[in-house]
This record gives sequence, structure tokens and C-alpha cells, in this order.
Amino acid sequence: MIMSKIKLYLMSILAIVMLSMIGFNVSAATKIRLAQNLSPISGISIIAKEKAMFEKYDLDVTVSNFTSGKQCLQAVMGGAADIATTAEAPTTAAAMAKEPIAFLARTEYSDLKTLTAVKSGIKTMADLNGKRVAFTAGTGSEVYTATLLKKAGLTKDDVKLVNLRPQDMAAALASGSIDAFNIWEPHIFNAKRVMGDKVVQLDAGSVYSESFNIVVTQDYLKNNQATVDNFMKALLEAEAWMKANEAEAIQIVAKKVGLPKADLAAMWKEYVFEIALDDRTMNILKSHAEWRLATGNHPPGAVMPDFTEVIFSDTLKRLAPEKVTATGL
Repeated sequence: MIMSKIKLYLMSILAIVMLSMIGFNVSAATKIRLAQNLSPISGISIIAKEKAMFEKYDLDVTVSNFTSGKQCLQAVMGGAADIATTAEAPTTAAAMAKEPIAFLARTEYSDLKTLTAVKSGIKTMADLNGKRVAFTAGTGSEVYTATLLKKAGLTKDDVKLVNLRPQDMAAALASGSIDAFNIWEPHIFNAKRVMGDKVVQLDAGSVYSESFNIVVTQDYLKNNQATVDNFMKALLEAEAWMKANEAEAIQIVAKKVGLPKADLAAMWKEYVFEIALDDRTMNILKSHAEWRLATGNHPPGAVMPDFTEVIFSDTLKRLAPEKVTATGL
């Protein structure tokens, strides 16, 4: 009886040794708290979660959804989350405030646009002169508006600027209280669908792109480099999968963000899902920072940040070096 117990014990020890020798992982998955803006711009991280790609890299990712990238970054800086999906506006604000952020990669970009009421008679950018133009203060919408006016040879004094929430712009245009509005998707698409031939999109070309990015704290990156590597591997896999399975990707993202599939499909090409650290990324950050300096929307004494001190490119360089093409990185 005793010999049988000893034999069983030895066999158990041998089994554990053999499993460890063949690389069996008996440890629990690494937990990550992701603060995510629940909208199509978070498509890559949405796909990584919904298609269980994080689990392939031994990650247990808990997602907290927010309505803005600003809230996501605040959650990370406040210790309520580990990783944020966030736009360039919160990023430049944090950089100018010298907060210890680590910008890892851009995951998406899309152009902002201008929608006008047909009855306003706006056919060119110059026709904005004297018109009531809505924007959303403190966001890429405000930077786009300033850039658009400059391109048209106008100043803010040549138009009547109206600060509105994105979700209120279509109603304001329909009521006639504004003549045009400057915003990102899906608000342009939604207004077109509701107002039909009463509105027209201004042909302004690519004036300003808003980006969506992955940001952590420098301490988190320093102390969790392997975890961050695995997180980025899952995102890289999600990006490739989205390009190879566009129809299914649209279906998954539409369901997750609460949009009709047909609506998201119609505007899908407006979102460029691409993990990168390129000159476009740098130009967007610099343009937004320049706007902050020009308008005083920055902490006292702030100067143009050196974004090479904010962008931590080593992770992406190791995993996908071809995606790091920005000058100076």
C-alpha cells in the first residue's frame, strides 16, 4: 500500500516535470485593463478582443468602454486602467503638461469633413465667408476648422463660429441655426442620411486627419515590457485579420458599437486601420500642438513638445520594424 502511494507520488512528479519540459504553461494569463473609446475608430482593439486574439498571447484583457479618448487617457493616468485608446488631442495636452506618457503606436486615422446646408449656397471653401460654422472646441474639430479657414484664405473673424457637441450638429443644420459644421464620422454620414439632398459635403480635400493611438504610462511600459509586447502582437494580428476579412470585421465592429451594419459598411473606407509610427502620426501631433500654442489652450509656460521623447518606438521596431518610418524615430 505504501509502495503504491510512493509510486503514484513519483509518477505525479514525473508528469509535472515532463509538462514543463514541453513548454506547458501552467501560469495564469496576465491581466490588462484596457480603456477603450467605444466607436469604430477603436476597430483594431475591438477585433482583437472579440476574436480572442489577446488570449493567444496569454493576456486576460478587461475592457472598460468610454465615450472619448480623453476619458480613456484620464483613466490610465489616474491608475484605473493600464492601456488607453486615445486621439491626438489628449496626447498633446498630456505631453505639454509633461505627464509621463508613452505613445506606442497609431492604430487608425480618418479625415475630418465639412457638411453644409444646400440653401446656404456654400460651394467652395471661400464661400464660408460670413457663414455660421459649427465645431467642437478642444478637439480635432477645432484644429480642422482653423486649418480649413487658413486654407481658404479666411480667419476666424470672417465667420461666425458656433461651439456645439457633435451629436447636436445635424439638428442645428436642419433647423437653420448654422450653415455648416466641421466634424468626424459617423456624424457626417448620419446627417446625410437624415437630411438627404438638403445637405452637401464641401470638397476641401484632406485638410486635417484625426488619429487614434495606443498610450500607456512610462512606468507601466518599463515594468511590463513583455506584456506590452504581447498586447501589440495581438493588435498587429487584428489589423491583418481585418484587412483579410473586411465583411466580417464590419459586422463585428458594427454590433459592438451599436451601428447598423449597412451604415458602417457605407463609411468603412473613411477609417484607415493601420498600426504605424510614421510621418503622418508626427504631423498630426505637431499640428495639434501648434494649435494649442497659437490659441493658448495649454498649461502655463508650455512649449512645443519633443515628441521623440513621448513616442516610445522600440516595441513596434522589434515586432514590426517596417511600420516605424517616421523621421527621427
